[in-house]
Amino acid sequence: MNSIPDHLAHELSILFVGYNPSLKSGETGHHYANPRNRFWHIIHRAELTPRLYRAEEDGDLLELGYGFTNIVARPTRTAAEITAEEYAQGRDELRHKIERYKPKTVCFVGKGVYEAYSGRRDVSWGYQREPVVPGVREFVAPSSSGLVRMKIDEIVDIFKQICSTQ
Repeated sequence: MNSIPDHLAHELSILFVGYNPSLKSGETGHHYANPRNRFWHIIHRAELTPRLYRAEEDGDLLELGYGFTNIVARPTRTAAEITAEEYAQGRDELRHKIERYKPKTVCFVGKGVYEAYSGRRDVSWGYQREPVVPGVREFVAPSSSGLVRMKIDEIVDIFKQICSTQ
């Protein structure tokens, strides 16, 4: 199965970073394409988008200043299938992308994504004090996967914090 294309541009308002594409995303070529993934509903309810977008429109969010990438490019059924070697390679590649494109905020969609990227543990939701890449704000949000047991209202409230201090 193929990886899906990044949607990147210089100085994005927000670069969303996921673990890796789902199998459905790998099939369709679009970010957050699994129908059980709540990403599109979450960012709309958090008022990050003016309307509810669909996965097929992921590239259109560049017009809003939002981009997409993943720490690991290989599609899998669950993030548990990602190897330590893939995370190590992905960490280096992601840091290079962030340094090159300099988004204002990088939103890590999943605490484990940020932990794999930063090497830090026990991180809190929201903006992090010491960014890995100087000059870039790092925001940790819950995963939008349908497997996450957190209530959607709680997840939306955390995503809303991106806007409140941008």
